Amino acid sequence: MDTFTPSIDWSNEVAGSLWWLAEAWTISGAGLLAVGTLIARYTTWGRQFWEVTGGYFKGHDSIPVWGRLALLLMLVMVAVRINILLSYYSNDLYTALQVAFEGAASGNMRVRNSGIHGFWMAIATFAVLAVIYTTRAVVDQFLMQEFIIRWRVWLTHRLMGDWLGDRAYYRGQFIDHPIDNPDQRIQQDIDAFTACSGGMANIPANGTAKTLLFGAVQAAVSVVSFAAILWDLSFPITVASLQIPRALFWIVIAYITFATVVAFWIGRPLIRLSFRNEKLNAVFRYALVRLRDAGEAVGFYRGERAESVELNGRFAGVITNYRGYLRRSVAFTGFNVAVSQPIGLLPFLIQAPHLFAGSFKLGYVMQSTQAFGTVHDSLSFFRNAYDLFASYRASILRVHGLVDSNAKTRALPKLHTAPSVDGSVELDEVEVRTPDGLQLVERLSMRLAPGDSMVIVGRSGSGKTTLLRSLAQLWPFTSGTLRRPSQDNATMFLSQLPYVPLGNLRAVVSYPAAEGDIADRRLRDVLAKVALAHLRDRLDQVQDWAKVLSPGEQQRIAFARILLTRPRAVFLDEATSALDPGLEYSLYQLLRTELPETVVVSVSHRNTVEPHHEQQLALLGGGAWRVGKVGERGSMST
Repeated sequence: MDTFTPSIDWSNEVAGSLWWLAEAWTISGAGLLAVGTLIARYTTWGRQFWEVTGGYFKGHDSIPVWGRLALLLMLVMVAVRINILLSYYSNDLYTALQVAFEGAASGNMRVRNSGIHGFWMAIATFAVLAVIYTTRAVVDQFLMQEFIIRWRVWLTHRLMGDWLGDRAYYRGQFIDHPIDNPDQRIQQDIDAFTACSGGMANIPANGTAKTLLFGAVQAAVSVVSFAAILWDLSFPITVASLQIPRALFWIVIAYITFATVVAFWIGRPLIRLSFRNEKLNAVFRYALVRLRDAGEAVGFYRGERAESVELNGRFAGVITNYRGYLRRSVAFTGFNVAVSQPIGLLPFLIQAPHLFAGSFKLGYVMQSTQAFGTVHDSLSFFRNAYDLFASYRASILRVHGLVDSNAKTRALPKLHTAPSVDGSVELDEVEVRTPDGLQLVERLSMRLAPGDSMVIVGRSGSGKTTLLRSLAQLWPFTSGTLRRPSQDNATMFLSQLPYVPLGNLRAVVSYPAAEGDIADRRLRDVLAKVALAHLRDRLDQVQDWAKVLSPGEQQRIAFARILLTRPRAVFLDEATSALDPGLEYSLYQLLRTELPETVVVSVSHRNTVEPHHEQQLALLGGGAWRVGKVGERGSMST
């Protein structure tokens, strides 16, 4: 009867494990770079991924990024190595127990004591491995989360700046296929994109094993590592007079290969269904938010029935798609569960006869079972994670859609602008068209010197507001040149309903300057000048000011911003439409008194605005226009 002998030489395992880690880390890193390069070059989703975030992994600033990735990869290798050592610990533990029992049963104290000693050595080994395992898990979770946070911050800043740059947030509506819900793509889809764990948002508990990238790496390294163990512990079996060498090894390979092929076939439509699920839910949510923001108007119209029909129609689309998504997901999950359950007993059934025959100890059965399970689970990772990849692919599509939309928006034409030397405003051969090519303004050329003022008039639909959008470089269906004051905020454009940002009243009044850039004393003085003295002591209050302030108060806030910013040219689109004639007169008089050298251009349907201007541009339709003094016919375009 043999005494207990450890399955490996634990005294040399520190050096052996360090060498294994170095070798596995090097090979895995090289393999990961090679596979990543091929994916980025030859797959659609890989190219899209690289277009979105390639900048984060390139250049001098990417050195710390690669350093953190290398460290995370090493932590993955440590996890695999610990699992390998735990399999040998399991072998020693069960073998020691068997030896101790056999020695006690036969009365051989030497054998019995060797088994007891081996048992306690296995327990001590487990204690050391448990400490390393726990430490690695904590460090892994922290560093993985730190990497995800840094990546998300970079990508959010990049795409948010890309969206704000060149006014893509507005001009994006004019491309051939405008995207839906860019806000959700920036907030939610970037979160899922950088979490790299499927279509789900990141949570603090996620470590490397929860990500698709490192999960796949760990699975691949585990397959290679435990396949070697399984190969050594596999014996031949005979089935119908056919002998299968290394049976346990080849059975798990064949079984998982078949299951993976079938699972990929079942799960392939999940990518499309997941993308549509995100899109339809976003459209439904946008309709709800839009109703909330327009609640007063809907209430006046008594439009609840129409809104209910619209919302129910959008929600029905969500449910219809989700039912298809559910059916396919149930089929995918059901197949995975069905093929995973029976495989657990297989190693016991195959190895038990050899144990009964005394060919090897119980520890070898347990280690081979563990190796079989690890190879099975690791190979199954790619099958089980297909639905997560489908969701992640949908996130890539949505984030790349935003990047692509911004790029197409930047390619749209816009009015050429150049700085004016003397603070004047000069239009040279400016043309404005509708999206379908209808001419609104044709070859408009004019010059406004510092201090000049002009009112733009014309019937509804003649292109007055569209002309201002063109001058603000918002409208893409335009051509020509605008020369204007070019310093920061030297030219201001005001819409009919002023934008009211989030935050306290100080931020609202200071806009477009940042909160705190303008002294409170100035803010209070200007509020008094625009007949908003009752708001002077509320600068610190944080409210939804877009709802608190009436349209007339918001328009007075807009005039306050002009006085605070002191532009050299200002364009106003129906900026006094919510004011009574008395307030309108006071504000225009204030504007001309406070800023006598500023060029003022107004669009208005009201005759009361015209006396505050010296010149008049009349848009006559069909691209024709006329410039002259207010009250005179002036010269017409030709």
